[in-house]
Amino acid sequence: MKYPAVLGFADILPELDRFDTIIDARSEGEYALDHLPGAINCPVLDNEERIQVGTLYKQVGSFEAKKLGAALVARNIARHLEEQFGDKPRDWKPLVYCWRGGNRSGSLAHILAKIGWPVVQLDGGYKAYRAAVSSALEAPPALQWRVICGTTGSGKSRLLETLEGIGAQVLDLERLAAHRGSVLGHLPHEPQPTQKMFETRIWDKLRHFDPSRPVFVESESKKVGNLRVPEAVMASMRAAPCVALTLSRANRVRLLMEDYEHFARDPQALNGQLEHLVQLHGRARIDAWHELANSGAMPELVDQLLVEHYDPAYLRSIDRNFVQYGQAQVLELGDIAPQDFIKAAQLLHTA
Repeated sequence: MKYPAVLGFADILPELDRFDTIIDARSEGEYALDHLPGAINCPVLDNEERIQVGTLYKQVGSFEAKKLGAALVARNIARHLEEQFGDKPRDWKPLVYCWRGGNRSGSLAHILAKIGWPVVQLDGGYKAYRAAVSSALEAPPALQWRVICGTTGSGKSRLLETLEGIGAQVLDLERLAAHRGSVLGHLPHEPQPTQKMFETRIWDKLRHFDPSRPVFVESESKKVGNLRVPEAVMASMRAAPCVALTLSRANRVRLLMEDYEHFARDPQALNGQLEHLVQLHGRARIDAWHELANSGAMPELVDQLLVEHYDPAYLRSIDRNFVQYGQAQVLELGDIAPQDFIKAAQLLHTA
């Protein structure tokens, strides 16, 4: 094969996990919005340089813009060779892509091939990849979903984590979305990914699942924080068999106090999130919850939130959205210690 080889995404997909390095040659801003799974960012033009070349193109002309762009690209590729690729062996096999598979990835792929590496360039670039992901999520693979249902604080996320730890197949949408899926679900110091990155993460998980084995997932709503679960994935989950996880309310309060410790340390942040519930519960109720937070009565506040907000919302929605919930396998947790979750996970994994 002549290198750089230029291949479409359909040809690359079966080999995608076999490349030694996947190189995103786009700017750091483009990379942050979304990128191929596992790709590293080696911009041949960074954010400011892209603007500089684009402005010159519009104001002066393509020839002057190409001269400047070529100098910048050459300089950046040289730096990447010295800092990133200098220690790579002769048989190192990279995949390179940019926005459309044009000049940026082409320039980098050309230099890598001239050195002697068997480099592959993605024809159509990120745009072709994104189209393939969107298409795949519109018709996701037929999987044996097992939906973990349960009221807020019943340990669904911990059970999924434990299941994954013992080798079960798990789609943890909240972890992929960096959000716990409720009005208080924002994770401190961890922003949510973009919608496209969320979809990339889901697609990447789905493509690795063995369809002959169950896939465990939580009974999420259509949105996890600000992100939307792809409609076809949501529909297949909602039609699947369910597991009803139960835990005493006192233990649910304990679990939530552990999981939301950051709010216990920062009542002001908690109160800011509670403001989103004013339309549902009225000003007087929210002010009373603010007072509990400010006075440090967190267990009492959590208990009231469960009884007056989370549990009624769950009961209103679960039967309507998950059609097999009425026939759900009931799984009761006695406590919230790790061994309780291991016991429950093993029961599900071996069923």
